[in-house]
Parts: sequence; C-alpha cells; structure tokens
Amino acid sequence: MLPKEIIKKIRHIEIYTAHLVNDLLAGEYHSVFKGRGMDFAEVREYQMGDDIRTIDWNVTARTSHPHVKQYVEERELTIMLLVDASSSGEFGTVRQMKGEIAVELCALLAFSAIKNNDRVGLIIFTDKIEKFVPPKKGKKHVLRVIRELLYFRPEEKKTDITQALEYMHKVIKRKCVAFLISDFIAGDYRKAFEITAKKHDLIAITITDPREMQLPDVGLIELEDAETGEEILVDTSDPEVRELFSRLNTRQRTERQKIFRSMKLDFIDVLTNQSYVDELIKFFRMRAKRAQ
Repeated sequence: MLPKEIIKKIRHIEIYTAHLVNDLLAGEYHSVFKGRGMDFAEVREYQMGDDIRTIDWNVTARTSHPHVKQYVEERELTIMLLVDASSSGEFGTVRQMKGEIAVELCALLAFSAIKNNDRVGLIIFTDKIEKFVPPKKGKKHVLRVIRELLYFRPEEKKTDITQALEYMHKVIKRKCVAFLISDFIAGDYRKAFEITAKKHDLIAITITDPREMQLPDVGLIELEDAETGEEILVDTSDPEVRELFSRLNTRQRTERQKIFRSMKLDFIDVLTNQSYVDELIKFFRMRAKRAQ
C-alpha cells in the first residue's frame, strides 16, 4: 500500500502534466516524433495523380491493370527515460530539488508519448542500474512510471552514465527515443554517447541549480560533494573565490555542450529557477523546423 503522501503527489503530477500536454505539448511532440517510417498497407488500382514510383509491377502484370502500393506511417515509438538518481540530484535552492524536476519532466514526456500511442520505459541509475521498467503503453503504465520515480530510494550515491547506456543497449533492441536526464556531474561518458547516438535518438536533458553556477556572498560555508562526501571550507566573501567558482562551472557547461554538438546530439538545459516547459517547447519547435 502506497503512503497517502505519494498518492497525493502522483495525483498532483497527473493533473498538472495532463493540462500541459493537452494545452501545449501534444502537437509539438507529434510533429517531432513521427514514428519509425512507413509500413506497407495495401495494393489498389492506380488513380489519376498517383505517384508512378509506387506502382506494383508484379500485380500490374498479373491483372493487366496498373496498381499502386499504399503505405501508412508506422506511428508507434518507444520512449526511454533514463533518470540519474545519484545524490547530487538531492539539491535545490529555489523551489524544487533537481530530482523533483526530473520526475515532472518524465511525467510530461510520458503523457505526451501515450497520447500518441507510443510506449514508455524507464531506467533509474546511479553508478549501477537501480530500476528497469520495460516499455509499455497506456495511462496506467505511465502512472506506474511516475510512482516508481517518486517512491524510489537509490542504494548508491555516485553516477555512471556509461553503464546506464550500455544496459539500455542490452534491453532495448530496436531504435528508440532516449531522454537521458541528469546533472551530468559524472565521469567520462563521451564514448558511450557516441555509440548510443548511432543506434538511438539520444537527447540529453541537463538539470542545474543556479547555486551550482554562482556562489552567493555569505561568508564562510562548508561545501560537501553529495556523491563522495568530500567536504571543503570556502570563503564566499572573497570575490576571487566566487569568480573562480563561476568560471569553473561555466567552462564545464561549455565543454559539455561542445561535446554534444560535436556528436550532433540534441540537448536541453534546464535551470531549477526557470520554466522547463518553455525549454521543452523550444526544443520541440527547433526539431520540427530542422526536419522541414
């Protein structure tokens, strides 16, 4: 039996995301993720205006009348949500923790997917695979995905993105759309990204808190690495310290984006103090425009 608090959160997310999907995202999602290709449907007699390239010459020869092949869009897609549940996600200085925003992003993407009859799967990872939910269709399944994310408590603290992607290769055999949601405070994952991007449509969503980009002037503070437990005393009243911290994080963000662009990989940057819905819409419209 789920605790009442979890049930309440699931219901809240369901209502909130359903509104966003119906009003803002459904059309955007469909225009970008149109399916794997075209499936053969039937053969019918040629009609004026039909593309001669679709003529079925075997049937035409057999019946002595021109016939054409008809195709329909293969609509069904598999959407995989790969969610980083390492300890660095338990951080937030504005309204929500990074991990809480990750759950809402997953809900938005999942409800958009099932509205288009796509399948949704989930991989929760730290430096090991913590949870795998095989892809399925339907609202009931999406609510299970949200429940797993809300109720989940990771066993480990660190992050291994490479292992998560390698695991996805093993369990997802056909091409999928994979959203990898993380703060990307992790080791080298470039090679794994390159391999994955050749087979799947991989999209990186980075969640960052403003305080990870710029320190406030609040005097001496003790900073702790959530994943390693390492602690360091920092004098934030020193302008040079704040400037060094800002430059370091800006360089890391720039290098990460440079890696993604070099692989022609789509990515979305989300800040905990800004609307992630706006960023998703911007991403969908960019993809749709590029596909024209």
